Amino acid sequence: MKNFILACSCFISSFQCVLAQSQSISGSVKDAISLHPLSHVLIQIEGTNYSTETDSLGRFQLNKINVFGDYILKLSKPSYVNKRYPIIINNGVPLQIDDMFLQLDVTLSQDAFTIVLTDDELNDDTSAADNISGLLQASKDVFQRTAAFEFSSSFFKIRGLDSSEGKLLINGIEMNSMYNGRMQWSNWGGINDVLRNQEFSYGLAASTLSFGGVLGTTNMNTRASKYREGGRVTYTSSNRSYSNRLMASYASGLVKNGWAYAISIGRRWGEEGYQDATFYDANSFFVSAEKKLSKTQSLNFTGFYTPNRRGKSSPNTQEVFNLRDIKYNEYWGSQDGEKRNSRVKDVAQPILMLNHYWDLSSVTELQTNISYTFGRQGHSRLDYPGGGNPSAAYYQKLPSYYLADASGPDYTNAYLAEQEFINNGQLDWNRMYDANATNANQGIEAAFVLYEDRIDDNQITINSILNTAFNDHILFSGSLNYSALTSNNFAEIKDLLGASNYLNVDAFDGWQYDLQNPNSLVGKGGKIKYNYTMHANVISGFAQAQFKYKTIDYFLSINANHTNYQRDGLFQNEAFKTNSLGKSEALSFLGYGIKGGLTYKFSAKHVLDIHAAYLTEAPNLQNSFSNPRENNNVVKGISEAHTMALDVNYIYRSRMITSKLTGFYIDKRGGNEIGFYYADGLTSAGIEFNETSAFVQEVLYNVNTLHFGLEFGIEAKLTSAFKLKAAASSGQYTYNNNPNLYLTSSSFVTEDGSINFGASNLKNYKVAGGPQSAFSFGFEYSDPDYWWFGATINYMTNTYVDVSPLTRTSNFYLDDDGLPFYDYDESIAKQLLKQEQFDDYLVVNLIGGKSWKIDKYYLGLFVSVNNLLDNLYKTGGFEQGRNANYRELKADNENPIRVFGPKYWYGRGATYFANVNIRF
Repeated sequence: MKNFILACSCFISSFQCVLAQSQSISGSVKDAISLHPLSHVLIQIEGTNYSTETDSLGRFQLNKINVFGDYILKLSKPSYVNKRYPIIINNGVPLQIDDMFLQLDVTLSQDAFTIVLTDDELNDDTSAADNISGLLQASKDVFQRTAAFEFSSSFFKIRGLDSSEGKLLINGIEMNSMYNGRMQWSNWGGINDVLRNQEFSYGLAASTLSFGGVLGTTNMNTRASKYREGGRVTYTSSNRSYSNRLMASYASGLVKNGWAYAISIGRRWGEEGYQDATFYDANSFFVSAEKKLSKTQSLNFTGFYTPNRRGKSSPNTQEVFNLRDIKYNEYWGSQDGEKRNSRVKDVAQPILMLNHYWDLSSVTELQTNISYTFGRQGHSRLDYPGGGNPSAAYYQKLPSYYLADASGPDYTNAYLAEQEFINNGQLDWNRMYDANATNANQGIEAAFVLYEDRIDDNQITINSILNTAFNDHILFSGSLNYSALTSNNFAEIKDLLGASNYLNVDAFDGWQYDLQNPNSLVGKGGKIKYNYTMHANVISGFAQAQFKYKTIDYFLSINANHTNYQRDGLFQNEAFKTNSLGKSEALSFLGYGIKGGLTYKFSAKHVLDIHAAYLTEAPNLQNSFSNPRENNNVVKGISEAHTMALDVNYIYRSRMITSKLTGFYIDKRGGNEIGFYYADGLTSAGIEFNETSAFVQEVLYNVNTLHFGLEFGIEAKLTSAFKLKAAASSGQYTYNNNPNLYLTSSSFVTEDGSINFGASNLKNYKVAGGPQSAFSFGFEYSDPDYWWFGATINYMTNTYVDVSPLTRTSNFYLDDDGLPFYDYDESIAKQLLKQEQFDDYLVVNLIGGKSWKIDKYYLGLFVSVNNLLDNLYKTGGFEQGRNANYRELKADNENPIRVFGPKYWYGRGATYFANVNIRF
């Protein structure tokens, strides 16, 4: 009996051992050209939660694997082509795979994409040219890559949202602007090589560093020890925004004394980009140094300074385009034989950060960071207090103005204006200098002056991020963050243009800009028009738990934040004597958010991903004060905005095909929008001298928008060298209510300087911002001899003009007596207010390249041609607010040529980008 029991016990123990038996996979990864071991390669078994990274010798080991059968082993590393190896996992048989190879992804030219994004945002004063929304990642997802590389030149916005809906981090520190919430990528151009190490969570997916935004989270890692050892020198030629670029970078890797460093320098320059007189002058400097303090701690310093100046280009009416072309730019004129641009963006904002990394245990990491940002942003423009508008495209200088003469078309002067504009349609700098010289001789102040709208920021951010694994299935992430901003805003004289001084008085209304110093005469470098400081403080934190199992993963994330804003006026504006000087009321907002996600793995091939979120967020600083340049007034009814979002993703992966289908729904409520323009046709009640025109600030508040649609991406690897790819986005982005609108102006005689126009009937109008539907199809061929070629055809549709909210209010149909215009025709009004839809268009892009190994050096060539067929298309535009009522808008539409038609942006024609680099 004892022997029988012992035998049974041994059998049961052996059976349990067999059942508990697990598998291990080990191997090594090398660079396909140099044959050097590759570290930090991510090794994943697709469709499971098993993953690891290679060590400094390129080796890896996956242990305790409890899945068996046919699977795909995926290898990935930034700047390399993903590799997917089919494997068979057998119970109890260890798997050893040595000398797997990864190739550098020469087709992944971040440079090409970065140029598009940087240049368009540098050319942006407002959201009108806010390009693609935060796709700064080196994503392998075919749809995201297509949106970044193919759709961006059309001002396509992911899910109809701007970049403020995504979060950009550098070493775990949020870098979105506290002023407008947007990513500040345009301020860091020229350091592309050292910003390639990126982690990206798309949409509502979980991130271990931040709660994120509706569009996701991108983290750029500049830790010196994480860079691949070696150097790179790059030269670029292009006709898009600059003509030349030269960059050099080097990384030491981790050396024996525990130090590592990475450096980069660069320059981008050109006398003219694609648009006339859009010069480019930019330098870049980057350094990262890390000291390994012990086996568990290291300290990293990163600093970069990327000063850049570039000339801007103007949006134009259809009349201007018809007389000239899409390269026309009204902002420049010839001076001493050179093109001088009056609108220049000048950015110089160094960023310094210190990061402490501490491995508290094998499963717990604590990262503590501090960053300091300072410097200036400037936007120059002309002021003409003693002269007429100097722009050659000013409406009174164009043929349409004479054709719209009240007594009948003036064809003679229209023809003369046409010929003058065609032959001499630019700024006349000499005339401005002559006018100022004449005034100076007579003791009169400047008639023209060049000044700069300046923003001088100082911002400090401190945060701490914790990640710990409770066990093999549960990961906890959390962070605490504090940011403080002091932003000095003022106008500064850049050039008196030959004048002796500038009188700091509003030439339009006669108000003193600075009542504490009346009739002050200001010289070069002096402050004029406005002068105030903005203070912002944000405290936030988030916590997240992720649960990962064999067939199901899920997570839950929460965050909370407290935001304070306050304005401190340094000028006492005469139009607002009692509430322009000194501190405003302190604004305080409490925001919170909750999001969760569920991933169900039907198999290694089929995966379902679902995410949902609810967020309340403080309005950004830009949209909290109605006109901070003049007074302390706060936007009426201001409060936190609310967002509800949902996305559902189906992912299919096989040895040949990778695809993803996404449906999304985003409901945004309680937003604010503020615009500045000159309005005609206003109700005269409440306006000085019963005028019907004024320079106004338009405040649209309690704005609701609805965004829903589908995204799809598919890639089919037909052979080891040839693949087909396709992507599509089809959405509908509309205003979902009739928000309230009021105007403020120093010309208004109401108590608070505002006039309320009630509801703006915007419901069901499309939210402008590039095409709402975009489709792409293309191929790539990568030859084993390291040359490659690709082409894509992109089709854009459902692009709309940005409508004027004021013309959709009661001001449009009410006369001064408060009754509707007696000649108001509702059917005509409906046609006048119909939102313009732009023509659909095709864009064909080509890319290609070649790489060579020459001794210990690697030479690479990359060339791209965008809009190969040189198609002409509108990427965006906006209605002017000059015709604010029915009669004026109707009369303008009846003219032979509209005087105040919409202004448009056009896509570039055929352009090229050629890049050659050498690595060592």
